[in-house]
Amino acid sequence: MQLDAIDLRILDELQRDGALSNVELARRVHLSPSPCLARVKALEANGVIGRYVALASPKALGLGLNVFISISLKTQSKHSLADFEQRIAEHDEVMECYLMTGDRDYLIRVAVADMAAL
Repeated sequence: MQLDAIDLRILDELQRDGALSNVELARRVHLSPSPCLARVKALEANGVIGRYVALASPKALGLGLNVFISISLKTQSKHSLADFEQRIAEHDEVMECYLMTGDRDYLIRVAVADMAAL
């Protein structure tokens, strides 16, 4: 799908606020509501818009501290890697877990209330 300037403006507005009504979105991108909705539906149908999400505020949830932790495993066996990934997934504090280069180094992002909770 070839995107034009209006499509890009629609995407920009929806990325800023995915809960915009079609009428408000149309106003912001200077279209009437019907063509705006048709463009949004085309962007969805072509996979350009994959989904709409709500982003929770960590601060409002009492998660004021966000840290990255680097972890190196002693062994690289498939069992060790799978065991680590299973255990790390059991912790709600872990927001993201990335396997880094070298196949045994991980970078995890943890969100907690404060240093004491870390």
